[in-house]
Amino acid sequence: MSIQNRYEFLYMFDCENGNPNGDPDAGNSPRIDPEDMHGLVSDVALKRRVRNFMQEKYGNDIEKAKPNAIYIQHASNLNKYITKAHQETDGKPEGGGNRKQVGSAREWMCKTFYDVRTFGAVMSTGANAGQVRGPVQFSFARSVDPILPMDASITRMAVAEKVNGAKTMEDYEKWENEQEEDKLRTMGRKALIPYGLFVAKGFISANLAKGTEFSDDDLKNLWEALANMYDHDRSASKGMMSCRGLYVFKHVGTDTNADQKVRQAMLGCAPAHALLDLGKVVEIQKDDNAMAKDNVTAARKFTHYSVNIKKENLPAGVELWIWDNTKSSLIKV
Repeated sequence: MSIQNRYEFLYMFDCENGNPNGDPDAGNSPRIDPEDMHGLVSDVALKRRVRNFMQEKYGNDIEKAKPNAIYIQHASNLNKYITKAHQETDGKPEGGGNRKQVGSAREWMCKTFYDVRTFGAVMSTGANAGQVRGPVQFSFARSVDPILPMDASITRMAVAEKVNGAKTMEDYEKWENEQEEDKLRTMGRKALIPYGLFVAKGFISANLAKGTEFSDDDLKNLWEALANMYDHDRSASKGMMSCRGLYVFKHVGTDTNADQKVRQAMLGCAPAHALLDLGKVVEIQKDDNAMAKDNVTAARKFTHYSVNIKKENLPAGVELWIWDNTKSSLIKV
């Protein structure tokens, strides 16, 4: 059964001496808001890490991994899965299809792929499996404070030059021996930020979950992925990235009538901004004492911040749950 509650959540993570999300239109420099220099991480980057975690957990073979297979995989043609959906449901794998055939293919895709069920997908790029609006959506993550993008020069002690006429390893060795040593290394640049604490806002619709059958088990996988995904996505360019907090607002309703309370839980008991605006329920502040102790004027690690919960500002009918790393689960505040 699909989830019966609406959720919003704040997802907090940091990046130390790395590039949390490079912008290909800016030479892969860290994304920033040019007006105030706050760092940005795209929703697409966050969803990619969730997908990667699910693949780590369940594998890449869709037959073995379903219902938690991943549709948008690295270096793959998405149309092959849409075609398979029609093959499995006696549809029209060559393209087209009537409403019933498209609906059956869409249902197969939702039952097979976790990311279709969660984030939605446009599946009309080949054989038509329609479109799915996913119940889970992220905003761009934004750094709590301005960041300072930097470029560090690096030297690679080798080159990767295509040599005209070289067809064998011996041809390349002959070319190497004819070159000056300085020409066999090259310079490069590495983009990074010294430190940034980022916060993303997330939204989960119980009404849209009905259309994809996004379940409580799927929700549990989402929380686990968010809490652990950066530990399975290490690279030299990312530096040290870690989940630093997951704050989940669960709408449960207030009415004494059971049926009405269920409807309230699905529709929600407070607007998202009343829960997600920093400072209202979850407050993040710099810890001047911790920074003075480390003799720094700019935050360089998570302990240079303090996170405070203002439970008195929590609206009626909404519960606050926080991820507990020691228990690997959410606990109610």
